[in-house]
Amino acid sequence: MGKKQAGTGPLSRRPDNSAFKQQRLPAWSPSLTANTVLPTFYILSLVCLLLGIWLLITVENTHELKVDYTNAGTCEECFNLRKSPNDSTTACTCTVSFHVPTTFPGDVFFYYGLRNFHQNLRRYMDSRDDAQMVGRKNNLKTPSSYCAPFDYDADRNPIAPCGAVANSMFNDSLTVMYNLMDGSKIQVPLYRKGIAWYTDKNVKFRNPSTNNTFPLQQAFEGTTRPLYWQRPVYELDDTDSNNNGFINDDLIVWMREAAFPNFKKLYGVLNRAQGPFTEGLPAGNYTLSINYNFPVEPFRGRKELVISTVTWFGGQNYFLPIAYLVTSGLILVMAVVLTTVYVKVGKRGKNMEE
Repeated sequence: MGKKQAGTGPLSRRPDNSAFKQQRLPAWSPSLTANTVLPTFYILSLVCLLLGIWLLITVENTHELKVDYTNAGTCEECFNLRKSPNDSTTACTCTVSFHVPTTFPGDVFFYYGLRNFHQNLRRYMDSRDDAQMVGRKNNLKTPSSYCAPFDYDADRNPIAPCGAVANSMFNDSLTVMYNLMDGSKIQVPLYRKGIAWYTDKNVKFRNPSTNNTFPLQQAFEGTTRPLYWQRPVYELDDTDSNNNGFINDDLIVWMREAAFPNFKKLYGVLNRAQGPFTEGLPAGNYTLSINYNFPVEPFRGRKELVISTVTWFGGQNYFLPIAYLVTSGLILVMAVVLTTVYVKVGKRGKNMEE
């Protein structure tokens, strides 16, 4: 007969008789009274109020101007022309006049804005090949299946860059002219390079390896441009050969999808080293010249030029200041209600009638 196993039964599963396992450790249990809770409410309300006022003043110090050029000025003809896919390659230019009411001091940023364009759709965001965008030659010739139906053209030539995101890249060219009092015009100088994130430019996007005798065009040999593009990826910038291919700044900015249907993306930064722009963007009349390419009628969208200054808080956005001010008001109302109840009822309800 075997021995009876020792240490079995209910007593063997009992925790040790220690302060930790028997939950006898000393602890601090706060006593919430009116003298501690009410001051906390008033202090939180004051802190939110001060933060809201501070952020509101910061936002008020920024300047922003939006110029909707979808079908404004002389762009009505271009807007109607882009309704038909058959006319997508037909060149069309137009102009829109606008007025800057006050000087935009310091650094001024120029954005293009789109409305009702949903870059946050899951299938749209997945329609890209990140391995291709880092310059892997195998992915140039065999794009990811996620890019379908924008992976091959009708002749089964691989598309580079593939996918719906790259295929729908914003391709309007914007030129802003400053109208002087004597009737002449000066082009507003913009920095068009260095507008992408550093990690995107140097890590996430790379061209296929080349050398001095191996031009970028040969690296993309055997591939074709996206269906809605007017030129191949290695000719995106005809003024700077180092800004072509997958490391083109405009392409990189577009490939970072926006979270909301109404968004803006950086187009350029004011070059303050020239002419009357050393102190910023002067007030006055301006003319926006557009090489009109991007269609918005299929998704009932709008296009606009956004001119803005920024602070440490960013651009002109009133959401957070208003949120702090509303929160401060709600906390204050709650504190007043609790104070009134405490005064009327009294400590431990001694004034409460039975």
